[in-house]
Amino acid sequence: MKRDGRFIAEHRGGPLKKAQHIQLLEWACTCIKHAQTVLEINPDSRLAEALDIAAAWACGSASTGDARDASIKAIAVANESKDPVSVALARAVGHTVASAHMADHVLGAVWYALKAIQSAEKSLEDERKWQNDQLHPDIRELILSAREMRGI
Repeated sequence: MKRDGRFIAEHRGGPLKKAQHIQLLEWACTCIKHAQTVLEINPDSRLAEALDIAAAWACGSASTGDARDASIKAIAVANESKDPVSVALARAVGHTVASAHMADHVLGAVWYALKAIQSAEKSLEDERKWQNDQLHPDIRELILSAREMRGI
């Protein structure tokens, strides 16, 4: 699938402002933490650490390299798990922290969060609505249109 150019950061020649990039990552973190709460899952310590690194990146106290390393650790958790809900949540965390490097990873993050919700037989539509309600006005149209284009 071709990358959506609207998610390319300004410093790389795209239209995405740094503040919007941070809002995207923070929104993904919020969505993942909410899914963990709905599913009553206490994450593996590597997943909690990855979300902490994502938050640190948003505050300017972690590097993109730190975020990529944390993403790799989260994907390792997914690869070790056999439970579909746990796999989806770990992949959601991996995409969340990877969005520090490539902002469009937030779409993968929320898609995997929805997949975890669906695997647990919870309300997919309620979760999608909750996710949308958390959107900052500066990224709302970007996310809603990207979700529509990708069927998320």
